[in-house]
Amino acid sequence: MTPSVRATTDNGLLLPVPDADGAPFWAYAARGELRVPACADCGEPRFPPRPCCPHCQSFAATWQRMSGRGRIWSYVLPHPPLLPAYAAQAPYNVVLVELVDAPRIRLVGNLVTAADAPLGGLDPARLRIGAPVKVVFHELADGVTVPRWLLERP
Repeated sequence: MTPSVRATTDNGLLLPVPDADGAPFWAYAARGELRVPACADCGEPRFPPRPCCPHCQSFAATWQRMSGRGRIWSYVLPHPPLLPAYAAQAPYNVVLVELVDAPRIRLVGNLVTAADAPLGGLDPARLRIGAPVKVVFHELADGVTVPRWLLERP
């Protein structure tokens, strides 16, 4: 899921550039589903998506639907210098969310007040390690939907 070409929205925000292994993640996100690949042989979930299971080396995989619940494992408030489109939205947060369904899987995203809220709309004082969160989906650009996170207890 590492971008090979930097694609941006009309306002300069970076877009994901899916590779073959990660494309299903983005397709499910566009449908409002949080799914991660799991080994079809040993059952271990793996993220980021990759062709081979790091536990048993099987190439068989299925995409399992997650509950969309997690906990803030870590976070950062980026400081300048930032790309211009992001500097205009600062201060904002970037969170690392540990999934309740698969605690070894952590997803990077933003904690927001609503799915379509601006990145800088949440008071940074509300960020807490371990805070329970739930996924929401935001259409960043035509055909590109990204997961974001809401506090479960606002």
